[in-house]
Amino acid sequence: MVWTPLHAKIHRTIRSRHLFERNQRLLIAVSGGQDSLCLIKLLLDLQSKWGWNLGIAHCDHCWRSDSQANAHHVENLAKTWDISFYLETAKESINSEAAARNWRYQALSAIAKANNYQYIVTGHTASDRAETLLYNLIRGTGADGLQALTWQRPLTTDIMLVRPLLEVTRTQTEQFCQEFKLPIWEDSTNQDLQYARNRIRQELLPYLRENFNPQVESALAQTAELLQAEVEYLEKAAQQLRQKALGIGDEEDSLALLPLRLNRRVLQKAPLALQRRVMRQVLQQILADAPSFEHIEKLTSLIIAPNRSQTDPFPGGAIAQVEGDWICLK
Repeated sequence: MVWTPLHAKIHRTIRSRHLFERNQRLLIAVSGGQDSLCLIKLLLDLQSKWGWNLGIAHCDHCWRSDSQANAHHVENLAKTWDISFYLETAKESINSEAAARNWRYQALSAIAKANNYQYIVTGHTASDRAETLLYNLIRGTGADGLQALTWQRPLTTDIMLVRPLLEVTRTQTEQFCQEFKLPIWEDSTNQDLQYARNRIRQELLPYLRENFNPQVESALAQTAELLQAEVEYLEKAAQQLRQKALGIGDEEDSLALLPLRLNRRVLQKAPLALQRRVMRQVLQQILADAPSFEHIEKLTSLIIAPNRSQTDPFPGGAIAQVEGDWICLK
């Protein structure tokens, strides 16, 4: 086996960030593109050092006329490498990137659960992290959206999603695939500029590289990394403040059904950043969809509003009203 600097980098990353333990079962999501092929080759080469049991999963969205051939291509790679292969094919038309992503993670989780894999591993890179930061920034978001691609997050109580390549750029994965002559499957939809992410990849990032910073992808990925730690800290602090405002202990269920009451005097002592996060956490439990900035602001404004002030109804019909020292949601 040829041991490259990228092998050493990923080996160190997995160890220093505690992404996997030894002798674990890892399900690798492989599309056939350069990032996922780079990922599976790296993990195959590191397998002897870690004792992993590897499997490959491929999700066919049936978007393209060649999607079945793409699936066969990945299956043949799995046979060549003597790795278990799992295929999930969409039974209904998926009409958006977000819907496709949700279906893909549900499909991968089902495969992992049925076959006792503890980890699902994807080939997201620093370039994906940079694109996600720009995409969410353009749409309007807080720090949470800017750091959305994290190293790991739980998909279920038993299955962890892990992204070991978040410090590797797409240029590096391409060079790695060329070095080892890996048979990349070119996805034609990646060139379709009707998708916002493709426009960011094909037009915006090259412009930023040429005119502002040749290392813009790594710089943006580093920003996302810094924000991730800050978001984790703020979320934990907001959770503690929410529990205090609700008058409950750490071990109690703070996600009570309506009606619920928040102590304004407790919240008034906190910085605005934590006040907003508390209100967002509360709204996440009572709204079917993610709360908007406007939802969060109108609830936060009640912290210092006159007695008997109230909001107009939130989606679903809930109303918040000031009753003395309390904000009551009912």
